[in-house]
Amino acid sequence: MKSLIIAALLTIFVHESMAQAPLRLAIAGLSHGHVDWIFNRKDKHDVQLVGIYETNPELIERYAQRYHMDEALFFTDLEAMLDKLKPDAVSAFGAISEHIDVVRACAPRKIHVMVEKPLATTLADAKEIAALASQYDIHVLTNFETSWYESNQAIKSLLDSDRLGAIRKVMVNDGHQGPKEIGVSEEFLEILTDSEKNGAGALVDFGCYGANLMTWLMDGARPISVTAVVHQNKPDVYREVDDEATIILQYPKAQAVIQASWNWPFSRKDMEVYGTRGYAIASDATTLRYRLQGANAAEETRKLKPREAPFNDPFSVLAAVVNGSLVLDQSDLYGLSVNTITVEILEAAIKSAVQQKTIYLPE
Repeated sequence: MKSLIIAALLTIFVHESMAQAPLRLAIAGLSHGHVDWIFNRKDKHDVQLVGIYETNPELIERYAQRYHMDEALFFTDLEAMLDKLKPDAVSAFGAISEHIDVVRACAPRKIHVMVEKPLATTLADAKEIAALASQYDIHVLTNFETSWYESNQAIKSLLDSDRLGAIRKVMVNDGHQGPKEIGVSEEFLEILTDSEKNGAGALVDFGCYGANLMTWLMDGARPISVTAVVHQNKPDVYREVDDEATIILQYPKAQAVIQASWNWPFSRKDMEVYGTRGYAIASDATTLRYRLQGANAAEETRKLKPREAPFNDPFSVLAAVVNGSLVLDQSDLYGLSVNTITVEILEAAIKSAVQQKTIYLPE
């Protein structure tokens, strides 16, 4: 009996140890300004950084010194890094246009991928990424900061419970004073102001949030049409790309207005949803204002707690998805279905702005 008890305890210990094994993560690129997130989560142990791919020697030296990392951690050949380290997953922090290259390298090796928003610069690349993920049975997640916002989740709950009624109008406002104005790195600025690497300027940089959120709110439905207007308010600063963009998404019975700007007086990521029975406004990550039809029709404000783990950290989400402890909904904000449509919307918006006309999406 004693030996059986010991064996059972050992089995439980082994299972718990396996469940708690950290995700072996490699980084592809250091030029994206969000990459610092991975180096500033030392209080969490669900991810182990095993390698970094980067070809810019100045960036390698800068990050090695900033975070006191051994330069042996760095590789200048992505495929060589993948073959040597065999990570569980790769998180891409280079230009958006390079996401397809990362997935092409990782998918045949059965390595999962998480990219920074948006998924790709073209619909063709997004579709190829989805096809590779399906063919090789890997997860490809897209990280948006607004996926961490409990206020957005609260609005979705109000919609799903029919307390807001059917969506009629959505306003999504995203951006800041401008990447140069807020002091992003030279390497990140070079990506953001290159239409080949970023897809466009503010239209993609911040328009992607609204496209992602609206597709999620509409349970994966695609809009009928996309209309976009862009402008350069600061052509002396942003010569090659737009710094101001407004995108209108039209659905059979709903409309979304996405205001993406590098001209706001302050940083903002807020959303307003108007339904047939009320409205709800996510003022920030944890502030919800809403007004619903009924006896007490006054507006109410709720201060929410931040999203619970693992949804309060994109790397924790990635680790949980890869180890199987988290299964995302088909239309999740991180998922390929929503994010392929997001890229389709952005591509149509770019075309609309260039051609100065409404673009109707194929059925």
